[in-house]
Amino acid sequence: MSGTDWRRELFGSPVKALTTVVLVLLVAWAGAHLLDWAVVHAVFRPDADACRAVHHGACWGVIAEKWRPILFGRYPYEDQWRPAIAVVVLSLTTLLSAWPRCWRWWLLPLWLVSLGIFVLLMRGGVLGLTEVPTSRWGGLPLTIGLAVVGLALSFPLALLLALGRRSRWPAVRTLCATYIELVRGVPLISVLFMASFLLPLLWPAGWRPDVLVRVLIGLTLFVAAYFAEIIRGGLQAVPRGQTEVAMALGFGAWPVQRDIILPQALRLVVPAMTNSVVGTLKDTSLVTVVGLFELTGALGLALGGDPTWRPFYLEGYLFIALVYWVMCFGLSRYSAWLERRLGSRPA
Repeated sequence: MSGTDWRRELFGSPVKALTTVVLVLLVAWAGAHLLDWAVVHAVFRPDADACRAVHHGACWGVIAEKWRPILFGRYPYEDQWRPAIAVVVLSLTTLLSAWPRCWRWWLLPLWLVSLGIFVLLMRGGVLGLTEVPTSRWGGLPLTIGLAVVGLALSFPLALLLALGRRSRWPAVRTLCATYIELVRGVPLISVLFMASFLLPLLWPAGWRPDVLVRVLIGLTLFVAAYFAEIIRGGLQAVPRGQTEVAMALGFGAWPVQRDIILPQALRLVVPAMTNSVVGTLKDTSLVTVVGLFELTGALGLALGGDPTWRPFYLEGYLFIALVYWVMCFGLSRYSAWLERRLGSRPA
């Protein structure tokens, strides 16, 4: 938009000009107060007495004091280097997977190795590492682990559900549609409750899977239903004539789907898929209700039992909000870049 267009939009009429001036003044007023609270009168050192003495400033000292229990939850203090390395390994693998030039055959073995390292570091019990039960996992490693592994497991299932819902076999189509509509009709928190408390009743006697595994299963099944509908929308957007032409040229049904239809469909749904990925990342905060303490739950543990720093919950939640914002904003920018790289229309 050119400078002339901007001026026309902001000051093209008396009403627009008045609205622009009022909004600018409101933003300036709010920005000045926020700067005063967050920076000018803020306390940055871990000094609770100084924080209580300042009534009009933020106490960022709570982050300096509690950042380790916030980021790592109840994980043993002396072993917190392990979840730190585990997060770095999983994050680097995710970033590498986001680069189209790395979409090669070796990516799947790399993921298997990375997940093995993640579990090995977090769990321990071998190679001289102290064993840490999953009940003590928490903070950022749990948030990223649940989101990344849940999304990775849900995508293949979602692809099968989307293809099954478009199947020519009525039984397969009905089964897939029933599953998708049933799961999408309930909130995630109810799925987590069922996975945590009702799913063990279906296992054989004497076998009780870990609560983290049960929650991961529930999250995967839930996200897969949403992904399936997104992928189905992309499949329907590809012109049917391409399938007919490919079949007339002698292609089989599966090669048509694999080499012609699916690449175009997945390219079309990049923005919608990113939206669901961002939502899933934020929805991991709900696992607190079943006894797992990710970032928000770890904050409650870090401050809830310490009366010295308990009054400064706001600064803690703002810090967590910043962590989530960085991850979600990065995903949205990656989505925009990938959409430009791949194009937004079928070839």
